Amino acid sequence: MSEAINIGSVDDIDEGEAKVIPAAETGTGEDIAIFHAEDGNFYALNDNCTHETASLADGWIEGTEVECPIHSAKFCLKKGTALCMPATVDAQTHKVEVSGDELLLYPNVPADIEA
Repeated sequence: MSEAINIGSVDDIDEGEAKVIPAAETGTGEDIAIFHAEDGNFYALNDNCTHETASLADGWIEGTEVECPIHSAKFCLKKGTALCMPATVDAQTHKVEVSGDELLLYPNVPADIEA
């Protein structure tokens, strides 16, 4: 299991918003977006849309889905599943934990969340 990265307070990301953790901090070679979904939970996906270069953190969160701001592809925040065209490749998930008021990211550890 990879080591946890403290990415800040739960209060740093408003519900319905996202925060990007730069690749230099994640150690994965990829930026990772942390989403505060409308269900109150936090989810993490690679920030880059799998269809075309676009930041998913700049997209729209509805429920537990995020819509890419470029071509409207949607992804499940829980599983990373590509939900509609034009995306056909799932996004990589990462484990996020809440510890007290802090958010911990486990890069390259898949989220184990029931959809």
